Amino acid sequence: MKPTIHPLYDAITGTITYIVFDAPGGHAAIIDPVLDYDPKSGRTRTHLANQVIDFVRQQQLTTDWILETHAHADHLSAARYLQTTLGGHIGIGEHVAQVQGVFKKMFNLEADFAVDGSQFDHLFADNESFQVGQLTGRALYVPGHTPADIAYQFDDAVFVGDTLFMPDVGSARCDFPGGDAATLYQSVQKLFALPETTRLFMCHDYPPSDRAPAWETTVAEQRRKNIHLHDHIDQAEFVRIRQARDATLDMPVLILPSVQVNIRAGDMPPAENNGVSYLKIPLNLL
Repeated sequence: MKPTIHPLYDAITGTITYIVFDAPGGHAAIIDPVLDYDPKSGRTRTHLANQVIDFVRQQQLTTDWILETHAHADHLSAARYLQTTLGGHIGIGEHVAQVQGVFKKMFNLEADFAVDGSQFDHLFADNESFQVGQLTGRALYVPGHTPADIAYQFDDAVFVGDTLFMPDVGSARCDFPGGDAATLYQSVQKLFALPETTRLFMCHDYPPSDRAPAWETTVAEQRRKNIHLHDHIDQAEFVRIRQARDATLDMPVLILPSVQVNIRAGDMPPAENNGVSYLKIPLNLL
């Protein structure tokens, strides 16, 4: 059964949140939801997440899953807020524990912060199947951007997370802790081995000035046109391209606040004795 897909684009972070469902009145999965965050004030808002809630309610959908493709470094997750409002299980790839271990040390998190993924309701293994009403989903392990990235496939649609961008933008950076360009190349080959008509849905778009934001492409288009990963670029050349590009990039604006929240499945750090939650800014570590 082919899914119905409703995208919501966040122009501030360039993130696309997807609501994937079987039919009106049926069941849905929400992929990569965004919590609004103002880095100047430290204030969070739920404007984008409320658009998700409005659509789910308009379509009279039951939320089965809230799915993260990885612990994002460019936006805060609204997973826990949506779960509180709509229900559903929060899922992510099983290798998130690796990422938690790295960032627990970096942020010197509380001693009882678990690095086993237990903050999430479910940890997906590679090729694991799951149901969203009448839809059958499949988790695809696609590391490289981080060691824990996972994509989600529903029939001919794959939500690729931060592996690929639109063909004229290329691929995700690989210089975060545990990232590796050669590993990303192999993950993309896994996606490129799917039928050429397979639809690929991006997690982000950072469009050049001559086009509007876009987020849907195909395996065939990516193999022909992706500026970093088309069929005539081998692994060694891609690694050279990716490492040279990464060396020029600044850290994402929201990496420090977002990772602290996202490795907690969208929860804020525990409140301190004054009732306030705080995010840490480690100096001279990134």
